[in-house]
Amino acid sequence: QLQASGGGLVQPGGSLTLSCAASESTFDDYAIAWFRQAPGKEREAVSCISSRSRNDHVTYADSVKGRFTISRDNAKRIIVLRLARLKPEDTAVYYCAAGQIGYCTLGSWSAYPYWGQGTQVTVSS
Repeated sequence: QLQASGGGLVQPGGSLTLSCAASESTFDDYAIAWFRQAPGKEREAVSCISSRSRNDHVTYADSVKGRFTISRDNAKRIIVLRLARLKPEDTAVYYCAAGQIGYCTLGSWSAYPYWGQGTQVTVSS
């Protein structure tokens, strides 16, 4: 149901755009979150967007606030996560996940039972 793409190698300070493609019902009715996991570290929630019925309310982790932007592209039916001013500590596998909840939350993995495969983001000079 979910497919993440767009990862790659980028220099510090650079930008990347990740995409999460979802089925029609998932795109409209589900909250979508982006998580990341770096080697040897716990999975971290970075951003989420609420379902369309909640007017796409968005939330960001403090670690990415002001640098990452999440949005819906209704024409392409994808959730976009734009990563800017990237730092080496942003290096991780990034996953998108979906949950049939109203307002999204970064507080619990269990709110998102549906996961896509990850996409690798590497920030290095």
